[in-house]
Amino acid sequence: MRIGVPREIKADEYRVGLVPAAVRELVAGGHEVLVEAGAGAGSGFPDAAYAEAGATLAPDAAAVFAGADLIVKVKEPQPPEWERLTPRHILFTYLHLAPDPDQAEGLARSGCAAIAYETVTDPAGGLPLLAPMSEIAGRLSVLAAAQHLLRHNGGMGLLLPGAAGSPPARVTILGGGMVGTNAARMAVGLGAQVTVVERSVPRLRALDELFAGQIRTRHSSLEALETEILAADVVIGAVLAPGAAAPRLLKREHLSRMRPGSVIVDVAIDQGGCFETSRPTTHHAPTFVLDGVVHYCVANMPGAAPRTASEALGAATLPFVQKLAASGLDALAGDLHLARGLNVLGGEITHPAVAQALGREAKDPYGAWR
Repeated sequence: MRIGVPREIKADEYRVGLVPAAVRELVAGGHEVLVEAGAGAGSGFPDAAYAEAGATLAPDAAAVFAGADLIVKVKEPQPPEWERLTPRHILFTYLHLAPDPDQAEGLARSGCAAIAYETVTDPAGGLPLLAPMSEIAGRLSVLAAAQHLLRHNGGMGLLLPGAAGSPPARVTILGGGMVGTNAARMAVGLGAQVTVVERSVPRLRALDELFAGQIRTRHSSLEALETEILAADVVIGAVLAPGAAAPRLLKREHLSRMRPGSVIVDVAIDQGGCFETSRPTTHHAPTFVLDGVVHYCVANMPGAAPRTASEALGAATLPFVQKLAASGLDALAGDLHLARGLNVLGGEITHPAVAQALGREAKDPYGAWR
């Protein structure tokens, strides 16, 4: 199969769909890989590295889409990319369609098969292709919060770990999954006081055992959410509803009761955000202030560390890329976990949570959700 890797065109996105090491594996497997010139530059992978790995360099995105059957990206396709997709294409990337009806319509109109990293599952019930970016985003969320607590960045002028005679910042993390766990690790490591609010009791027990008394845990309820949000200097939104829009846990009414200069970081912004007042921001303009509260809502947080993120993502996606390259859509019939990644096929929405969020009926061609 001919596999295409276009350069990412979303604002401030420097990751790349396949690193040279992955290209070498695919070429060794008998596949042809087309890489747009400059696609890996933002992650520190020059064109020469791709050529050495066996890739064919394409002059532009049009040549990649025209020459490839399987398109491997990082971020959701932008409008010019929708227009380049056709019914013969398989698109493999993050999609986050639930809060993005325009993209869903663009992909449906193209006729392509669109497989979303964020809804591929594994036998343990996990999300193996979301996990590496969740790990990175969770860690970055605390670094972002620490920076924006500083006065010159709009915060209250608080040092996250505190100092002798001055207590550390209070960090509340909403959600104890992959993002929340990594945020807690980073916050604890930097010396903050950390509370994780999570609805799963088994997960709370696992966190309590993992951190051995270094954090507080609370079962998620309206009372617990309000108490911990209002007591916090930093709130990190780390909730996830696979494929669906994120639940809005921090309400507009909370902002006026929070400390002026406190910071909220919405890691769920790709899925519409878990704060009522969130809107997507970029790395070049990462924050806005509302009711005195600093909002950090960068929609591609791991893009700040593109080398690390591209290598971590590539390690996770390569086995699935190899399956798709070897068998095309037939790979989905033999792997229901990969089939659960299918979001769009032949103009229809195929993932039930995505369809529900978009107000459409889901088609299930592989029986992945029965």
